[in-house]
Amino acid sequence: MGTRRRGEELEQAILHAAAEELRESGYPGMTMDRVAARAGTNKNAIYRRWPHRAALGIAAYRHLSDVAMPKPDTGTLRGDALEMLRQANETWSSPHGAVLRSLLAAAADDPALLDLMRERSGADTMDRAWLSLLERAVARGEAPPTAVHQRVAATPMMLLRAEYAMRGIPSVADEVLIDIVDEVFLPLVRGRG
Repeated sequence: MGTRRRGEELEQAILHAAAEELRESGYPGMTMDRVAARAGTNKNAIYRRWPHRAALGIAAYRHLSDVAMPKPDTGTLRGDALEMLRQANETWSSPHGAVLRSLLAAAADDPALLDLMRERSGADTMDRAWLSLLERAVARGEAPPTAVHQRVAATPMMLLRAEYAMRGIPSVADEVLIDIVDEVFLPLVRGRG
């Protein structure tokens, strides 16, 4: 019989198992029983950390997001912003994007999931990456310090998500990404000075 995992090691095993279940079955197919079996633990160990399936689903998605987060550093604000949007666009149509789309679809029928998604959306991994991108631009003298603002950082992704919602497809043309950067994001950043 193997040694029992505890603490961070067990938590990572559970998050990994839940992320794999999300990838394979989407949120509707992710059950605590299946996650427990895949993680080699019991449901009590999961419920001690996450009080319900929605909390585990969001935590597993965040675990995936942290692993898949782009960190471009092209040397220019425009280059970094375009690369971030291109990678996000590619991710949205990937299995990782399918997980997010599954969570968003399930949120329509699951108030707890919707509440958790709203609660956790303010300072997510993507926002941190955009804020870091803006901080590098300030350090290079490409942007005023006042541009490092959560709403400024969130704008490109909000516009990209709106494109997905309006068009009903999980990918948009590169020209749309260029427009988001050149016609909205860069003028917004420069206008903060």
